Amino acid sequence: MNTPLVSVIIVSFNTREVLRQCLQHLDAEARSGFQAPDSRLETVVVDNASRDGSAGMVERDFAHVRLIRSATNLGFGPANNLGFATARGRYLVLLNSDAFLKPGSLTLAIRHMQADHTVGAGGARLVGRDGDLQPSARMFPSLFNDALALTGLAARFPRSRLLGRADRTWADPSQPCEADWVPGAFAVLRRDLLDRIGAFDERFFLYYEEVDLFRRIKAAGSSVRYWPDVEVVHLGGESSRTVRRLAMQSSGAQLALWRMRSALIYYRKNHGPLTAWLSRGLEIGWHRVRALKNRAARGADALAKREESLALIALMRTAWSDTRGGRVSPPQPW
Repeated sequence: MNTPLVSVIIVSFNTREVLRQCLQHLDAEARSGFQAPDSRLETVVVDNASRDGSAGMVERDFAHVRLIRSATNLGFGPANNLGFATARGRYLVLLNSDAFLKPGSLTLAIRHMQADHTVGAGGARLVGRDGDLQPSARMFPSLFNDALALTGLAARFPRSRLLGRADRTWADPSQPCEADWVPGAFAVLRRDLLDRIGAFDERFFLYYEEVDLFRRIKAAGSSVRYWPDVEVVHLGGESSRTVRRLAMQSSGAQLALWRMRSALIYYRKNHGPLTAWLSRGLEIGWHRVRALKNRAARGADALAKREESLALIALMRTAWSDTRGGRVSPPQPW
């Protein structure tokens, strides 16, 4: 069997029907841009112990796909690492199960990679099904960027270079640029680079794993690029909605706890214990102020906001305890 040029890794968790659409779009791309799937492009699906028949659907309807069944939900990074271990391509592509390639997008992305060997990773212009632009070229997290998101200033002033900096909402999305990181909904990585710097840090179950990997890519001297001519439709949040429905009803508290745990691990690893502690303090401090403000207000909306802030304060304290201040990852799956 010929060695493929590209290996596409898709992690699936209870997303059977959108996964089917994702694979159909990928097969269309393989036929038009990469000739036979077994010679130029291979697809690896890592199923995270789905309960909706996703793995059986892949086995039955997409026999050419390399399927890896995990007995437990490994999360995003560890599951992708399983895919990396079996993939044979020179280029590794992260593709969410709820992301659909537009015609020619993968071919164009690989051409961009081949044209500039200083690029270690690149990402696409992500749009929703309705065509709305999603954050596609992003800055690394920082306490300042976190504060802008918490206070709502980033959302309120998206055209400001200062306040809209984290997601570059001020920039022209039709222009290519250097980014700190691009979302893992669609990202192209060089295999030889990952062989040198390592794959995902498996201490992250969900959230921040991509950011951590892209920090290492840039630290190795490679660039990260955003390509607006590569367009991918991304529904967003399909697995997360499943988690809320199965484990949390509608509260979203489990996802918030996962985010907080990962943030503390990320800051401790990359910026030290003081920054991890300040991250904890920033979130708790903001929600204390928000709770006090809404305590004095009347109405159901104010009450709901106050209760939400109090719940998030409790979750951050739990996350701090669970991770021992960002030093350890709790037993997985979280």
